[in-house]
Amino acid sequence: MRLGSLVEGLGADAGGNADAPVTGFAIDNRKVAPGTVFGAFQGLRVNGEDFIADAVKAGAVAVVARPEAKVEGAAHIADPNPRRLFAQMAARFFAPFPDVTVAVTGTNGKTSTVELARQIWRMLGHKSASIGTLGVTTSVDQVSTGLTTPDIVTFLANMSGLKREGITHAAFEASSHGLDQYRTEGLPVMAGAFTNLSRDHLDYHGDMDSYFDAKMRLFDEVVNADGHAVIWADDEWSGKAIQRARKRGLRVLSVGVQGQGLRLANRTPTQLGQTLEIEAAQELGGQAYKINLPLIGAYQAANALTAAGLVIATGGETAKVLELLARVQPVRGRLERAVITRAGAPVYVDYAHTPDGLRAAIEALRPHTRGRLITLFGAGGDRDAGKRPQMGKVAADLSDHVIVTDDNPRSEEPSAIRAAVMAGAPGAEEIGGRRPAIAAAIAQAGADDIVLLAGKGHEQGQIIGDRVLPFDDVTVARECAG
Repeated sequence: MRLGSLVEGLGADAGGNADAPVTGFAIDNRKVAPGTVFGAFQGLRVNGEDFIADAVKAGAVAVVARPEAKVEGAAHIADPNPRRLFAQMAARFFAPFPDVTVAVTGTNGKTSTVELARQIWRMLGHKSASIGTLGVTTSVDQVSTGLTTPDIVTFLANMSGLKREGITHAAFEASSHGLDQYRTEGLPVMAGAFTNLSRDHLDYHGDMDSYFDAKMRLFDEVVNADGHAVIWADDEWSGKAIQRARKRGLRVLSVGVQGQGLRLANRTPTQLGQTLEIEAAQELGGQAYKINLPLIGAYQAANALTAAGLVIATGGETAKVLELLARVQPVRGRLERAVITRAGAPVYVDYAHTPDGLRAAIEALRPHTRGRLITLFGAGGDRDAGKRPQMGKVAADLSDHVIVTDDNPRSEEPSAIRAAVMAGAPGAEEIGGRRPAIAAAIAQAGADDIVLLAGKGHEQGQIIGDRVLPFDDVTVARECAG
């Protein structure tokens, strides 16, 4: 593919290099080969413009960067917003992509929603995939990427690869960082979903309004102009999300107790899940449905209905889609039952790492608890410190016993993180070291108790300093209960 064809119509100029052949794209100068288009962006910690010379030396045929960047020896594709232009060019290079793609944004629920959409599509007979925190998941494979939203080159390469493998339907997580940094651009997105918004990533976005605006790029720019917006209607930010979607001209399908498309008329917890009574709007058939969802917790009902809304918005028949909710499988690390202790107490693992996420997980387990609900969690280092005492307060208010331990301390002193959490949870038990803390929680649990291990979910490692040590809450729980 020629450089000129990649910039045509995008308001950029390839200069005298329009006929230069392009062999790939990279934002890491170490991955540049002859013929590569290099993206040089300013970041919070690293300025990609500092590596332009190295990229050119390695064979970069062009550099996408700000107009004021210094580029010698390669075409300078200049743009005030180089991330966006780079994404648009890369999308042309990597196309085609799966025929149907949808994206999910929100603080909590993204991973479950994209995975449940994938499962429903598969049961409808489509070859489907999901991309997000769990990696790239298909019916036969799962590959970890380690990021909710991978970099734009990895993302588009993955999507292109899925198309070559015969995948026709794909759902992906659109994080606030990914949307803000144009890491989910370029491919046609038929529908986008908004799950909820609560405190997270304020170390990056600064305040909640900026955080919300970053999420809303999904509706403002990423979803096709004639696409759908599926919105969980029961969040305090949902009304604003609906306004943004309608302002763009998207077709809104709201779901939940206040939903206008799929209204959750009633929800009854059962021993292994919950029964949902759903009323569909006239444009969706106008029927009432009773579904036995094999997932526990109100937030799992929210994720399932949002996923169903995405599938319906992209062509699924309402009655069939809702019927299939009775056959979905739990998502890794999302209220996953890891083990039942020798005393008879079930131990659940959940990824909840925000105040709202922790509240949702605890409230999901409360109806199933006859004795005490024991909650164990920590907070991540080098992340929004303001949420730490808030998480402590949520756990203390809603649990019968709280154990504060370590999450991923990263470069921070673990004891300082625990102290910040404990400030919001007076009376909580503090145990440094996640394994001994889990062992203590399990040892304390009686037959009628439930143990919640929150914060790490599906993660397979613990980040301490600059090292990633093997650690899996599910495995450790099983070992401690054995």
